[in-house]
Amino acid sequence: MYVQELAPVAGSLGLSALVAALPLVIVLILLGGVRMKAHLAGLTGLLAAVLVAALAYGMPIDQTISSAVHGAVFGIFPILWIVVNALWVYRMTVRTRHFDILRRSFGRLSDDPRIQALVVAFCFGALLEALAGFGAPVAISAVMLVALGFDPVKAAIVALVANTAPVAFGAMGTPVVTLAQVTGLPLEDVASVVGRQTPLLALVVPLVLVALVDGKRGLRETWVPAMACGIAFAVAQFAASNYFSAQLADIAAALAGAGALVAVPQSRRPAAETVRASVLTGARSEELDEEDPRAEVVRAYAPYALIVAVFSVAQIPVVKDWLAGATQTYDWPFLDVLDPDGERVGGNVFTWPIVSTGGTLVLLAGMLTAVVIGVHARVAVKEWLATVYELRFAILTVTSVLALAYVMNLSGQAATIGHFVAAAGAGLAFLSPVLGWFGVAVSGSDTSANALFGALQVTAARESGLSPELLAAANSSGGVLGKMISPQNLAIACAAVGLAGREGDLLRKVLPWSLALLLVMCLIVVGQSSPVLGWMLP
Repeated sequence: MYVQELAPVAGSLGLSALVAALPLVIVLILLGGVRMKAHLAGLTGLLAAVLVAALAYGMPIDQTISSAVHGAVFGIFPILWIVVNALWVYRMTVRTRHFDILRRSFGRLSDDPRIQALVVAFCFGALLEALAGFGAPVAISAVMLVALGFDPVKAAIVALVANTAPVAFGAMGTPVVTLAQVTGLPLEDVASVVGRQTPLLALVVPLVLVALVDGKRGLRETWVPAMACGIAFAVAQFAASNYFSAQLADIAAALAGAGALVAVPQSRRPAAETVRASVLTGARSEELDEEDPRAEVVRAYAPYALIVAVFSVAQIPVVKDWLAGATQTYDWPFLDVLDPDGERVGGNVFTWPIVSTGGTLVLLAGMLTAVVIGVHARVAVKEWLATVYELRFAILTVTSVLALAYVMNLSGQAATIGHFVAAAGAGLAFLSPVLGWFGVAVSGSDTSANALFGALQVTAARESGLSPELLAAANSSGGVLGKMISPQNLAIACAAVGLAGREGDLLRKVLPWSLALLLVMCLIVVGQSSPVLGWMLP
């Protein structure tokens, strides 16, 4: 039996917090300062966490290693299980060229570049974030905008800024699923609060995008479709995350936003030649003029419709209960950890939702997709294996970061830091999104930032009398605004549009927007922690 201790270093909470923070500091320095590859930084941080747990906290080495393995297994299932299968669906649409058909379908919606930015970067980017995440939405959206005639720099900036509101529910809800697991809070509670924060960003981001594309004129002439898109996106994301399924939040939001754009007459009005001439400074791809058979267009949309259908059926009470019945719960071997109050911690148990997890549902939708779009079973399996290979470094990164998080949480390191940080009192509400923003800025992943700081936020909240759900959610909601300035995302955007080596230029252009939107999120969380906006919380 191992009992967590809050102040194992010289009986001092401050000194213990400094020692406990070493693994996090090492990871952040290696990522942000040394620019080490994320998977190597994660493994180095994991080694540091193991040493701190064993030497400073006195955690038995078998329990320390077991907690790391527990975290790594959770990183594989259900987290990476979702990501791999979601990206697999996307890869099959690329192989059959149905993705190109979908791209052309979007391009025909409007010839106004400001509307195209909303359709491609905001709505379709959110759909890609829902399915794949990990930089794919930025790369694909930026390439599509360049094909539509956007200047490469502007295309990259628009894609980066648009990739904010959907991130917390990306990859079929992976960030919030991770946040719930590492904090011990119910997924429904965490998703509900995040779903009352990030939709407020969705009201602002479309307006920012049309301003980025065409300045004040863009705002003046297209604020109606931008607002309609933002409101529809926000309402759908809120409704899905609070009352239906966190995994479907971004899909519902993306489809609702696109539907609103189609419904608003201003979206379909031809753009003035002066607008097109001043905005579209690149070469438009002639491929966009190809005509596609209606049946093929329907098949191009089918994968997303199938995912929605599968997840919707899974929410029917009878089906949901049947799927939940297959869930297995095990006592994790070599773990027997008590918190400082002598209560068993949740990390002693491993829950395996074999068929009810999002990854298995996406796998089923992927199988149906292969049939609908005409992918042979042998080719589908080959694409799945190729997806695993493509994500090999991401897999190593996620498993090492989750292993690090579990070692810090189970040894008591996160609790020590949380108790120390709680001294900030009410100021925690303002600082909480900043911590998530910083974590994503250096790691490039809201999932990783939630794994690193989620438990810390909850501990600090409980010690300071704030809502644990609020600060946990704030970590994820603030984190989404760090995505546009993370070195990984900047590099992906530059590579996608042929601007390799100009990451610094992009950073200078998107940093002000990142900081401005972060301030908005900080004020939202402060308001929600007080009677001013406290009514917004469930």
